[in-house]
Amino acid sequence: MNNVQAFFTRMVNVVQEINEHGSKNGAERPATVRRHQDLRRDLLEAASAAIEAEGLAGVRARDLARAVGCSVGAIYNVFNELDELILLVSAATLAAIDQHMAAIRHRDPAAQLLALAAAYLDYAAANRRRWDALFTYSGPPDRALPDWLAQAQNAAFSHIDGPLGELRPDIPDPERALLSRSIFSAVHGIVALGLDKRVAPIELPVLRAQLALVVRALISGLPAL
Repeated sequence: MNNVQAFFTRMVNVVQEINEHGSKNGAERPATVRRHQDLRRDLLEAASAAIEAEGLAGVRARDLARAVGCSVGAIYNVFNELDELILLVSAATLAAIDQHMAAIRHRDPAAQLLALAAAYLDYAAANRRRWDALFTYSGPPDRALPDWLAQAQNAAFSHIDGPLGELRPDIPDPERALLSRSIFSAVHGIVALGLDKRVAPIELPVLRAQLALVVRALISGLPAL
């Protein structure tokens, strides 16, 4: 819980910097700044809890306001829109995935890749609504993802690059980064389809075994690239 709170605190500071940079009146009183920081943190926690309970459909302004004891209008004093809240919860999810993957340590690079794939499946299975929300939410079609979210994505999915580099040190960095992304995409696709109850769901032990089989096949094919 401390890690989650620490992440929310960092995100509150990020949002504050963004809002102050774009504000015509950045000179707020210290008490107002603290009140806004507390409200941002509380709203982030409420939005996170709503997603865990109901998925993206649970992020409703009126319900969030009721949960933290503020007016609906107060939400838009500290966040530009609900999309900003959803993106911040997504960043927290990515941070949790990053932490989960970073705990995997094997000296053998092939074993590391297998363990990373299994860890990703385990996180997705244990945190279905948060994980679904991360990949379901697309935001406005004409708006690019903010830099801080892209950085969180890169951190969460960069763990493949190390063991891949040990297996194929001859592949240039840009090509290896692209290959890492492709391997993650393959793993993610298997996990997403296997956990989807609407499209040929697979029992978790079977899904774990099938995922390991595919990752082993990918690893065995690396020398031929």
